[in-house]
Amino acid sequence: MRSYELMFIVHPEVDEPAFNELVEKVKGWITDSGGQVDNVDLWGKRRLAYPIQKQIEGQYVLFNTQIEPTYCSELERNLGLQEPVMRYLLTSEIE
Repeated sequence: MRSYELMFIVHPEVDEPAFNELVEKVKGWITDSGGQVDNVDLWGKRRLAYPIQKQIEGQYVLFNTQIEPTYCSELERNLGLQEPVMRYLLTSEIE
């Protein structure tokens, strides 16, 4: 397994229960694939560098995870299919 950082931005108008459900869903995808979540950092609402979908704010979430490299494309596909997720970035941590 390799270490990855996953950052995603959720639409600012998503309420707290739906936001928490989305975070738990992403955690579930990672653990169900045999990976592990080392840390979840909820940054809260932040101003975006540029408008996305006519929004100027977003709710930021940072995951530090360990997953198999073969699962990365499936994780990115799942994130892309989630309507509240405005942007995501999965990067490998250098060890």
